[in-house]
Amino acid sequence: MGPLKNYIAFQLRRAQDTSFQAFARRVGEADLSPGHFAILAVIGENPGLNQTSLSQATGRDKSTLTPALKGLEKQGLISRTRSEVDRRSYHLHLTEPGRQHLARLMVHAEAHDRKLDEIVGEFHKSLLIHLLERIVSELEEAETDQGV
Repeated sequence: MGPLKNYIAFQLRRAQDTSFQAFARRVGEADLSPGHFAILAVIGENPGLNQTSLSQATGRDKSTLTPALKGLEKQGLISRTRSEVDRRSYHLHLTEPGRQHLARLMVHAEAHDRKLDEIVGEFHKSLLIHLLERIVSELEEAETDQGV
């Protein structure tokens, strides 16, 4: 692997990919798209939120979020209704099949997270989460400072 072995970004991506593949295997949906669980979970916790708020909450760019939402809508898992105030904006809700699908995914997510807890250990979990949140926060701040 050469220098990649010591690159944090590379190791983060490997861990993310491996974790997601393990989650998809656990769920039994090889075609489960990355981020669909997070999208459904955030909509479930915040019925009626708009796509901009969802994008901010999940860290997904609107250009990748819109196709994901259209796919979830096509599957009948979410509904998108136009805002009465801003016709360019949509309010997002889980459908009944979406709530049922999320409940099933949540069982698997909790079991998957327990496995990650075993790997990381109780002592290191809060530190790891803190460091990951710090990476997100400081890199987002740097983008804002650069006008990106």
